[in-house]
Amino acid sequence: MTAHTVQHELLLARRMARLGTETAFEVLSKARALERQGRKIIHLEIGEPDFDTPANIVDAGVEALRSGWTHYGPSAGLPELRQTIADYVSRTRGVEVSPDEVVVVPGGKPIIFFSMLALIDEGDEVIYPDPGFPIYQSMIEYVGGKAVPAPLREERDFAMDVAEFESLVSDRTKLIILNSPQNPTGGILPRADIERIAAILGDRNIMVLSDEIYSRLQFEGEPFSILSVPGMQERTILLDGFSKTYAMTGWRIGYGVMRADLATQITRLMTNSNSCTASFTQIAGIEALLGNQSSVDRMRAEFEQRSRIFVDGLNEIRGFSCRMPKGAFYAFANIRETGWQAKPLADALLEEAGVAALSGTSFGAFGEGYLRFSVANSVSRLREALDRIDRWVKQNL
Repeated sequence: MTAHTVQHELLLARRMARLGTETAFEVLSKARALERQGRKIIHLEIGEPDFDTPANIVDAGVEALRSGWTHYGPSAGLPELRQTIADYVSRTRGVEVSPDEVVVVPGGKPIIFFSMLALIDEGDEVIYPDPGFPIYQSMIEYVGGKAVPAPLREERDFAMDVAEFESLVSDRTKLIILNSPQNPTGGILPRADIERIAAILGDRNIMVLSDEIYSRLQFEGEPFSILSVPGMQERTILLDGFSKTYAMTGWRIGYGVMRADLATQITRLMTNSNSCTASFTQIAGIEALLGNQSSVDRMRAEFEQRSRIFVDGLNEIRGFSCRMPKGAFYAFANIRETGWQAKPLADALLEEAGVAALSGTSFGAFGEGYLRFSVANSVSRLREALDRIDRWVKQNL
C-alpha cells in the first residue's frame, strides 16, 4: 500500500503577521537576480561600508583564532572587551561606565530587539523616528507595543521637532528611540535638542534607546549623547558597535550600555537566543577600539566627499533635490517634483536604469516622496549612477 504525504497548512503564530523586514536586503536580492541575467547594476541600496576591515583588526582576529579563541564565552561578552567598551564610552560620553553595564551582542539589532522584549508590554507606546531604521517599528509591533512615529521633516534638516515630540509623550510612553546621525536621512540631533528632550522627560520613568551606531561618522561638530545629560544615564540604553565604524558588518559585533540591572536581563535574553557572541570576533573588537584610529578618520572623510559629489549631482537632475547629510553615508533625495511616488520610481531606476536605491517608504510613511541612496561605493560608480539616473529622467519625465 502506497503512503500518501499530506501537505499540512503552515500555522504561524499571530505575532508573525506583525513582523516587518529590512527592504534593503529585498532590493539587493532583486538586483542580484538582474545581474544573473547579465544586467550591470550599481548598488546604492545596502547600508554597509565598501571598505575592507582595517588590517590590524583582521590580524587580531586571525591571531585570536590561532590562539584558541574559538569556544563559548560569557553571554554578556568577554570581560576584556566589556572593560574596553566601558573605558571607551566613559571617555567619549563623559560618564562613568562599568563593565557590568555592558552587554556584547552579535550586531546592533539584538540590542533593539532585546530592549523591546525586556521592557515593552502589550499596548505600551514607543516613540520612534519616521523615516527611520525599519526594524524599530517592526520590533515595536512584534512585541505588541504601539508604534508612535515622530516625523522627521526636510524643512528642519531632518532633525526631530522637539515641540511635536513633546505632544507625543503620554502616560503610556514606555520607550523613546533616538538615532543620530540618522538612517536614512543623514540628519543629526543637535545638543540643544537632546537636552530639551531630556528636560521634557524630566523625572518620568521613560527609557531612551539611543542608537549611536553612526556616531563616528558625523561630518559636522561633535556627536552628543543623551547618556551624557545629567540624570539620564540610568534611563538610557546606548546602542553602538563596530559594523559601520570599522567596516566590520560581517563580523557581527555590537553592544549596549545600560544600567546594570537591565544588563542582567538583556544577558538572559542573550543566553536564551545566541548563547554568546563569537569569541575571536570580540578579541578583534578590542583591537578595533584600542588600535590605530586613522582608518576611521579616512573613511569618514571619504564618505563626506562622496556625499558632496553625489548630492551636487542629484541637484542637477530635473525633479530631484537633496540636502547634504550631516553624517552616516546616505543621501535622502526629494523626488516629489518628478511626479512619481517613491516605490515605483525606485523600481523603475533599478529595472530600467540599473541603479539600486531604496524607496523612502521603506523607512516609514513619512518617507514618501524620497529615495535613499547609499554612497558606500566608489566615486566613479557614483558618477555613473548619476549619469544613468539623468538619462532615465530625460527619457521618461
